[in-house]
Amino acid sequence: MRLNPLHVVIPIFPEFTALDAIGPYEVLRMLPGAEVTFVAGSRGVVRTDSGMVGLHADAALDEVGSADILLVPGGWGTRALTRDEGMLTWVRAIHETTRWTTSVCTGSLVLAAAGLLDGMDATTHWGAVETLEKLGARYTAERVVRQGKIITAAGVSSGIDMALTLAGLIAGDDVAKAVQLAIEYDPQPPYNAGSPAKAGAEIIAVNATLRDRRTATTAAASG
Repeated sequence: MRLNPLHVVIPIFPEFTALDAIGPYEVLRMLPGAEVTFVAGSRGVVRTDSGMVGLHADAALDEVGSADILLVPGGWGTRALTRDEGMLTWVRAIHETTRWTTSVCTGSLVLAAAGLLDGMDATTHWGAVETLEKLGARYTAERVVRQGKIITAAGVSSGIDMALTLAGLIAGDDVAKAVQLAIEYDPQPPYNAGSPAKAGAEIIAVNATLRDRRTATTAAASG
């Protein structure tokens, strides 16, 4: 299978989630021949949903017309993107050129809004299931869901699982395992609360409180 070059394109946008983009980036950048480009509406720094972290986009959307891998991260900003016809048109056009089209967390909402997930199995963050299904996809409660050349990952940290899955498909299991070793990805969480089913109603309520506080803090900082 052709490995060189391997152009990975990651669009970033206001209020994206940092780990959605950086987790898969740390995996995919290690693949033989990988060249990663962060793109945005215009070149420059784009702030995450925390408002405190930014990534630099080295290219504007209209400067990138193809990709081997398209990786759409999630974050609060995806809600606006589902109504941004400029972004959706660009996603559709890039998808026509890709070997793999992927998303992390609510990035799947963007793929769905672009019409790429109509009637297909897909995953997203557990808090966005209803929205995903309203956009035409069939939610599947798995960390990584593959449908042809489209691979969707569930919430945030699932992007690393998706990227390692993709690494194995592209470069073989041994390379993917070597990358996993390089980033020492050996999850041993101190709590068994990584999904709504495991966390339970009480912790879901705590999560909602924390989310509301984060939203208020971010709004105050940006105002």
